Amino acid sequence: MLETAIEKSATDIHFTPKEDEVEIYFRVNGYRWYFQSLSFKSYHTLLSYYKFNSGMDIAEKRLPQNGTILHQTKWHTYDLRLSTLPTKFSESLAIRLLPKDFYPSIDQLFLFPSQARQLINWIQHRSGMLLFTGPTGSGKTTTMYALLRKSIELYGYQAITLEDPVEQQVNNLLQVQVNEQAGFSYDVGLKAALRHDPDIIMVGEIRDEKTANFAFKAALTGHLVMSTVHAKNAYGTLTRLKDMGLNQVDLKETIIGIASQQLINIEYPNQNKLTHRAAIAEILTGEFLAQALKGIPPEQRQGYQTFHSLRRKAYALGFTQQTS
Repeated sequence: MLETAIEKSATDIHFTPKEDEVEIYFRVNGYRWYFQSLSFKSYHTLLSYYKFNSGMDIAEKRLPQNGTILHQTKWHTYDLRLSTLPTKFSESLAIRLLPKDFYPSIDQLFLFPSQARQLINWIQHRSGMLLFTGPTGSGKTTTMYALLRKSIELYGYQAITLEDPVEQQVNNLLQVQVNEQAGFSYDVGLKAALRHDPDIIMVGEIRDEKTANFAFKAALTGHLVMSTVHAKNAYGTLTRLKDMGLNQVDLKETIIGIASQQLINIEYPNQNKLTHRAAIAEILTGEFLAQALKGIPPEQRQGYQTFHSLRRKAYALGFTQQTS
């Protein structure tokens, strides 16, 4: 099963218990495809094996659990991120496949080189806030990793990440695992990270008012901070931050740019690229950001590249067969 999933470049494997069997699905290029079914007897054997080897409690079937397993193939090593969820018929299992030895550059991630250059320009700043938003699985964390590696390559930055969990093991990064249950939250980690003289800090997610205020304080006091925020789009990120108690002045003084990211399926004219999906982004920065902070949506201003216009551009250039 794992070999087939890796061969098909699946990012996730889903085990869905039904009344009399368990269905297995692969997520490939964003789409969920049926693979095969298992008997409950086979599934429970497999589930027990995964729970035991990933450090979960085999006896616990009423609560969700998480774990990690290292999987080695002939050519590559993968982190398997496992998550269980109690359902009516049995526990559901989801496995995310994360390659440990493939780290795409920022240029490989984005369909349009101008957007990659825009993000690279952001890390020239020695202080401020870079924010990323988008649906789960849209590549936000991968983009931040790529920018961190670029900042080390170009400027030799001291870079620290605070994550829950650490998604990629990257050389030359200080990577810190947040553990909310043990009292080691994002804001506690931020306070500790600032004592390590960082040039750039990556916060996996701004989840609450306390973390938001501390992250923006770090940006105001001479650090470059990047993080993700759950919001509908780039403009909605500003509303979300205001709901967390941040004022207009702090937002204006700290935010360098906001990128709302999506992945689209593409058909490359040359097949040297390493993926069949690429990122596009609505980028809120400069004058568009200044006007957005005044309450003027960027879509109302000429020249702002929306997802619709970016998809039309991709279609016109022959990268995709879809315009929406």
